[in-house]
Amino acid sequence: MSNPKPKLHNAMWPGLVGKGDEEGQEPPISLERMLELTAAAEVNGTKFDGIDYFLFLPHTDPEASDDDLKTIADSIQSKGFDVGSLVAPIWPGTVGDSAMGDAEQRAKFLDAVRMACRIAGVFNEHGVRKHGVIRIDSAEFGVEKWAENPSANTATIIETFQEAAKIAADSGERLAAEGEICWAGMHSWKDMLDILEGVGMPDSLGFQADLAHTYLYLLGYNAPEHALVSENYSDEEFWAAYETMTDKLRPWTIDFHVAQNDGTVHGAGTHDKTGKHCPADDPNGKLDIVKASGYWLKDAQERGIKHICWDGCMFPNAMLEQVNTWNTILDTMIQVRDSHGWS
Repeated sequence: MSNPKPKLHNAMWPGLVGKGDEEGQEPPISLERMLELTAAAEVNGTKFDGIDYFLFLPHTDPEASDDDLKTIADSIQSKGFDVGSLVAPIWPGTVGDSAMGDAEQRAKFLDAVRMACRIAGVFNEHGVRKHGVIRIDSAEFGVEKWAENPSANTATIIETFQEAAKIAADSGERLAAEGEICWAGMHSWKDMLDILEGVGMPDSLGFQADLAHTYLYLLGYNAPEHALVSENYSDEEFWAAYETMTDKLRPWTIDFHVAQNDGTVHGAGTHDKTGKHCPADDPNGKLDIVKASGYWLKDAQERGIKHICWDGCMFPNAMLEQVNTWNTILDTMIQVRDSHGWS
């Protein structure tokens, strides 16, 4: 059955995250080029509906004027796209800093959230953005420092997230924390749940589920004590564990990334190793993407989800530049929507 909803978006940050001009890094791919590649994808007359993207240079100056932002919005709209979810520039080296850091670091984190909310407001007023969330994480790479005092550090992240959620709510926005094994305090499904429940503001802060990252949650990659399956799991064991995890996190899930993972981690540039994003048709992919998506998209409408996004973060540039990469991804997205979407 063909469903018109949710809308199908592509992420622009694969052209940006992990890229740079340092030794061993691939150069960034411009926002304009990422838009062109996304617009070129087509499967039986169906195209991507919109984009999600990271609010930082070289794609976007987070301090850009309203007029400059409206020019970007015009460019996105000229390709036939809406803007959905936005990634706040919370990481050290962008605008923000650690959500479990000292007062100065946490203030930077909140400044980044304010900037993202301002930009979201400009896009909303322009008309290019009608839905979506603002993505955050703890902006603390690795679990070593967190593990020195888990309860105190988790409490600090919760406090920062509560302040951030208030900023978002005042702007009419919702924040979504993307669970990844590389982010302190969010590095396992259980620790992520502790933070969501600790913040306790479901109308303003929820969870962003990514198929690649949550697969490694199952394995307990950075938290063996919270593993739900062993490495040599059976198919029956896998889906039972997947249901356990999604039943815990789905009620909080307000944004969703379709992705593939081969059971490994990957890092590039300044981005720490996290769940590797693989091509949709990767022969080593561990996930039945369509089936797994159904666990997250159950009752999605009730949680305000209006689009789903493919995340190809840290794909090599050569892969990003191939038209077939995006046609295969779009075809997979269509299958997800046909199986679990709505009218």
